[in-house]
Amino acid sequence: MRAFIFVGSVFVTALMAGTALAADTMVELPVASNYNWTGGYVGAQIGGGWSKVDQPWGFSEASPDIFDQDDADGSGVLGGVHAGYNWQSGSFVFGGEADINATSIDGDDGGSGGDINGFEAQWIGSVRARAGVSFDRMLIYGTGGYAYLHGKADTRDPGREESHSASFNGWTVGAGAEYAITDKITVRGEYRYADFGSKTIVFNNYVEDISPTLQTVTIGFSYRF
Repeated sequence: MRAFIFVGSVFVTALMAGTALAADTMVELPVASNYNWTGGYVGAQIGGGWSKVDQPWGFSEASPDIFDQDDADGSGVLGGVHAGYNWQSGSFVFGGEADINATSIDGDDGGSGGDINGFEAQWIGSVRARAGVSFDRMLIYGTGGYAYLHGKADTRDPGREESHSASFNGWTVGAGAEYAITDKITVRGEYRYADFGSKTIVFNNYVEDISPTLQTVTIGFSYRF
């Protein structure tokens, strides 16, 4: 909850700052018509996310059909960098983007079944296509493509603590809006959903089939070349 309060505060502050800066820019600089989105850019983003992690487990690899169902859902903050390139044709803008984020998204099942089983998303990244429609300095877009997750699954039962790192490959889709404050600097807000499939993690006396999904909301700034 504290993570989302923090993210919400950051979002409101950045939105107010961006609005004020945009207003100052329009007063001090001539507003160019037919803004051109073509070109490369780099930037950074910060936001919050929440995970849904299904963790059915069996007592051993030899009897995977004997299982219980746990959910290690969590939330946290994320932040990272991105880079991409846009092409514009008329009012249509399309291109590609890659990003990488460190996260504090962490959760556990609350001790269901006698053990505390958890999953922490440590790094998430993506390589995506972007396509949208520009309204001069405003761009409304959709995005989707490959997603990567590196995390840690653990059991936190006193006297029997164990953790395993795991990497997941999946897909992500989302949408956002971006505004050019100046000819070189843009500000954005974006929502994304990511599904990372399932992976089996082998602990000492049982196995877990971990299936994580993530939802993220971020704000970001980009510098255009």
